[in-house]
Amino acid sequence: MCKPEKMKTVLIVDDNENDRVMCERELRNEGYVAQSVSSGPEVLQFVETNPLPDLIILDIKMSPFDGMQVLKQLRAKNVFIPVILYSDYASYREDFNTWLAEAYLVKSSDLTELKEKVKEFLNWS
Repeated sequence: MCKPEKMKTVLIVDDNENDRVMCERELRNEGYVAQSVSSGPEVLQFVETNPLPDLIILDIKMSPFDGMQVLKQLRAKNVFIPVILYSDYASYREDFNTWLAEAYLVKSSDLTELKEKVKEFLNWS
């Protein structure tokens, strides 16, 4: 008998509650364990006090500091799990700091591209 595979965990970081809830619902429907937080300080606290998620979906425009700052802090703490930057703004794609992430996607009400990218990264591990 085969041992069941561990369900993959995705952490969604977004200050917009509607976006968080929509992503959580869609990813749970895809069979993932979806958790969410609403700010940079929360995600940094989360990774220090919980088992690391298998992937992070990270919004860029947040306060008190943005997703780019969060990403740099995660990498500085040697947290090297896949990160998908997920933003309303395509202009951030030009920022070389986005290279610290595995992917950069522009938000859409159709989450097909996001779900495909999540599946791609989680099938690597």
